[in-house]
Amino acid sequence: MSEAAVEPRWRRLPEERPKQILDAALAVFAERGLAAARLDDIAKLAGLSKGTIYLYFPNKEELFREVIRSSVIAFIANAEEYFEAEKDPMSSLLKWMEGYWSWLRSPIFPAMHRMITSELHSFPDLAIFYATEVIERAQRLVRGMLERGMDAGVFRRMDPLVAARMLSALFVSHGIWYHQRNGIKSIAGTPDDELLSHIREFFLNAMRPDAIQHA
Repeated sequence: MSEAAVEPRWRRLPEERPKQILDAALAVFAERGLAAARLDDIAKLAGLSKGTIYLYFPNKEELFREVIRSSVIAFIANAEEYFEAEKDPMSSLLKWMEGYWSWLRSPIFPAMHRMITSELHSFPDLAIFYATEVIERAQRLVRGMLERGMDAGVFRRMDPLVAARMLSALFVSHGIWYHQRNGIKSIAGTPDDELLSHIREFFLNAMRPDAIQHA
């Protein structure tokens, strides 16, 4: 094994340290939750001193914000750029669905979901941050895709924010079930791409321009 391969974490380049800290923070948050997570444990897992963390992040709350920024908010930002460049509403929505499903299947999602649903009420500033920067921002993006599709006659006309919320509910519920799939018999043996197809077909059928006539 080469010398570089066994180089201790504390000897890595300074520009690598923020990612080391964020990766360790996510692991500790996932295992212990936000309230019980300690900077000492994050520093130990990152192979750094607690003082080094303070060079980059002033406190645990800001560290949590940066974990969110570097994961789910980064995904939303990339999707916003794609939406601005891709003018076809169906292509934009299908690309969003594919990326969103990939995010929900990642190990980051269940850890984040547990913290958000069970702990953020104890951290009002973080709850506002998450609601504004993640939930509302993502819904604005999807609402824009749907509005563009409604204007083009691709989707039936309805409140686009309601439609965006319904789409989010479909994905999040399936994301939760995906990580518990051994206990959810109806999807236990269903391939990942087939689950995405189920969500996609259900939503697009509901949004067909002639859906009202067939209702």
